[in-house]
Amino acid sequence: MPNKGAVFLFLAEPSAPWATTDGFKSILPLRGALNAKEPLVSHGQHVVLDLTGYVSPGPEEAAWVLNVLRDAVARSGAREVHAHVESFDGVISPPGFAAVVLLDESHLSAHCYSDRGWLAIDCFTCGGTNAEGIVEDVLNAFTSEMPDLVVQQRAVMNRFLHPEEG
Repeated sequence: MPNKGAVFLFLAEPSAPWATTDGFKSILPLRGALNAKEPLVSHGQHVVLDLTGYVSPGPEEAAWVLNVLRDAVARSGAREVHAHVESFDGVISPPGFAAVVLLDESHLSAHCYSDRGWLAIDCFTCGGTNAEGIVEDVLNAFTSEMPDLVVQQRAVMNRFLHPEEG
């Protein structure tokens, strides 16, 4: 079922008077486009996380990260069409990695600046797969290895906004 045209933004500031019970602020529903004259529906969801406190799980970091992403996709029921991870040793690019699992309905990715402890996770789906569920699965795997990982920002956006048909 398509989502009614809303954009949700979640920020880790639970002390705000309008914070939700799960500890994230939300800004509800915004017009999907500046020129929209009617409510919009979506056919996709995009979830992004920014985290701090990332610590490399060891020399097999790249393989571990890619396995975490692929396992989350497999458990979600989405169809993987390609997967790749690239490790960066700090010579040309800052130390860390970039990993992606390409889905038939978009992608799941993770990018890290390991020397700074920064981790970004991004999942976009444009079908029936729950992007938030995939991200939660990935986040649980990372936090089980790195309990000091902190979500600094979480954003959930409806994508492929369009006027309701019919």
